[in-house]
Formats: sequence, structure tokens, C-alpha cells
Amino acid sequence: MTIVMNHLIVPAADREAAAAFFAGLGLRVGPPAGPFAPVSVNEDLTLDFDDRRAPQPGHYAFLVDDDTFDAVMERLGDDPAIEYGSGPMNGWDREINHLAGGRGVYVRDPNGHSYELFTVEPEDH
Repeated sequence: MTIVMNHLIVPAADREAAAAFFAGLGLRVGPPAGPFAPVSVNEDLTLDFDDRRAPQPGHYAFLVDDDTFDAVMERLGDDPAIEYGSGPMNGWDREINHLAGGRGVYVRDPNGHSYELFTVEPEDH
């Protein structure tokens, strides 16, 4: 049996703004799907942004290739208003980490969510 994650509902104060922020990392916002503003992460997974309830900050982690990581870092470097950093212990220091021999970064969205992008899967997973 194979289990594939299909979608996650991400609580947001403004679903369209939250979807646009996340999509700004190199994705696109899809057409509305019921009460959701969807962003396809890959052919299997969609983050469905929902503003029907108050947001509770969450953590969402993504394994990405080096080219995607470089593109995200370029976008982050172009926008001084976006908070990002090397990890929870260092705050939003605008640096990257090198955990497991790869590169990683945490990006904070306006709802307090933390998006983690890394190029090598951590050894403890």
C-alpha cells in the first residue's frame, strides 16, 4: 500500500494573501477550490489556504533540489521584508544552515507559519 499526501489545509488571516506569499517562493496560486486558495507544491500535494478560522502558526518542511533552493534564496534576498533564517535557535538571521551536509532555510510568513526548505534530508527522519 502506498500513501501519498494530497493536501494540507493551512489556516490564514487572508487566504489569498497567504497563498500569494507562499507561491512567491516559486510556485503559483491555482483557481479557488471552494473556500480555499490552493497552491500546488508538486503533482501530489496542494497547500489549501483557508481563512475561515484564526490562524495557528504551523511548521511545513520541504525537501528541494539545489536549483530550487538557489531560486528561493534569490527571491528572499530581493525582499528585505521577508523574515528568514538558519533555524529556530538563531531567529530570523537572514542566513542558511548546513544541516546533514546540505543547505536549509526557514521562512516566516505573515501568519507566523514557518516554511522550512532543505536540500538534504535530515538524518533523524
